[in-house]
Amino acid sequence: MKPKTPVAMQQLIDQVREALPFDTPAGYVCADECRGCSLKLLEFLDTELMAQEDRLLQGETPTLADIHRLAKLSRRVYAVLKENGVLAET
Repeated sequence: MKPKTPVAMQQLIDQVREALPFDTPAGYVCADECRGCSLKLLEFLDTELMAQEDRLLQGETPTLADIHRLAKLSRRVYAVLKENGVLAET
């Protein structure tokens, strides 16, 4: 059975927070050459995650489109961080 959208959104938020280095000091996130600013991308994604968490706490029910948009954004940020060498090769 598939989870309800609030549960799915919280699971996605938890997965993203676990997979990306939000607590890493700026000196380790910034590289000499970047495809995109890793630090700014992490800050932007963190803001989006907090906004979704706030909506969940207020009792709002996310749509599948909300979940898809956050997942797509997270994948893009993950790809840039990996390309910039912020994330270890797996």
